Amino acid sequence: MSTNVIMPQLGESVVEGTVSRWLKQEGESINEFEPICEVTTDKVDTEIPAPASGVVIQILVPEGETVSKGTLLAVIGQPGEHPNGGMPEKNKWSEHEPSPVLAPSEDEGATARRYSPVVVNMAAEHQIDLSLIKGTGLNGRVTKKDVELYLNQRKLGVGTSPAAPTTLPPWEMPGGGDLFKPTDEIFKAASAAAAPASQPSKTQPQSMAPSVPSSAPKTTTSTPIPPDMPGELIPHSAMRRSIAAHMVTSKLHTAPHVTTVFEIDMARVMSHWKANEGPYKAQGIRLTLTAYFVLAMVKAAQAQPILNSQWTEEGLFMPKVIHVGMAVALQEGLIVPVIKNAQDLNLSGLARQVTDLAVRARAKQLKADETRGGTITLTNHGVSGSLFATPIINQPQSAILGVGAVQKRAVVIESEAGDSIAIRPMMYATLTFDHRVADGALGDAFMVVFKKSLEQFGA
Repeated sequence: MSTNVIMPQLGESVVEGTVSRWLKQEGESINEFEPICEVTTDKVDTEIPAPASGVVIQILVPEGETVSKGTLLAVIGQPGEHPNGGMPEKNKWSEHEPSPVLAPSEDEGATARRYSPVVVNMAAEHQIDLSLIKGTGLNGRVTKKDVELYLNQRKLGVGTSPAAPTTLPPWEMPGGGDLFKPTDEIFKAASAAAAPASQPSKTQPQSMAPSVPSSAPKTTTSTPIPPDMPGELIPHSAMRRSIAAHMVTSKLHTAPHVTTVFEIDMARVMSHWKANEGPYKAQGIRLTLTAYFVLAMVKAAQAQPILNSQWTEEGLFMPKVIHVGMAVALQEGLIVPVIKNAQDLNLSGLARQVTDLAVRARAKQLKADETRGGTITLTNHGVSGSLFATPIINQPQSAILGVGAVQKRAVVIESEAGDSIAIRPMMYATLTFDHRVADGALGDAFMVVFKKSLEQFGA
């Protein structure tokens, strides 16, 4: 008997996802719990396990397609077996979920359409009116391949007419509400001119919605590739496009960035770390420097809560919690899982959280909810040897703290007995913050607490 592979709900507020890659093809064998495909929600790639062992009889949702929870993705059975006693019609969907291409439109006379985040991102980048493209996906839905074909034809001047840049109508944006909230935020810029932004509730400010420009950002300039230049064109992944759009929106269209740099003596932290790494490991805890940084960030944010706030046009939203985003580098990009309620955790609790989130991020086992709701972010670029950097703010937050590599250097030590030169483990730390939210004095005050927390650790 055949077994259906169903799109699960991948988080409390995530009710649809994009099938980014099939790990098994039709006719291939698969074991129970073995990953059959990858699904993207926001920037999180999640592997969907097979519910049974057998052979992949049928794949119903192509790569790049966005579907709702409960959608039938594929069918697993035995060699030669037909699913459910007979081949189902293509695009067969579950009983409790409608076809995902339908989306409400304010204009009842307009055709209701919805596009995947990948397609919307490509449209925003290349300024494409998606209504000009004939879709080959489910129920005529425009897919990534359709957009790529359109771009190739436009480049060659075949089958398309040059179209002036156009603002995408609101029904061509990803659905609102609980669907892809962070992704929606990236593309609110594209729909701002066509649909007025809703006002935040007085009791619940828009804690997840950044201020956005009135037009969609272009993530890159379109520079023609030299025709005689040998090379290979590698298509952008959905994660890379999402990161690109998010960074352009933050840096060029939302927040005026300013960065302050501090040098920190890490002698006390390094001494404590070396003395406790073994005992922590015996308790099943991997102690890393990142845990110390998060602990110091919490103290700094408690002392200067404005750097843990969010800018809105109505005022500053001041969270009563500190949710620290922790940038984790993956082979295909960057992801930021969030340590929720970091103010309630001690060093060992933070160490557990840091290790758990980093391991599951690299194993593609994070839930979409675990990358949402951050109030301030840490990026430890020093793990690759970088001394200091000027990272871009992760909207809608107001600040991001970067820590560089710890290096032994000769420094001047001041004391009542006089100055002396010593070899100390030193580190540069940077705070990049939204100049609308805070000025240099507040940014420096935050860093003074961060620096003191590390330099006087355990004192």
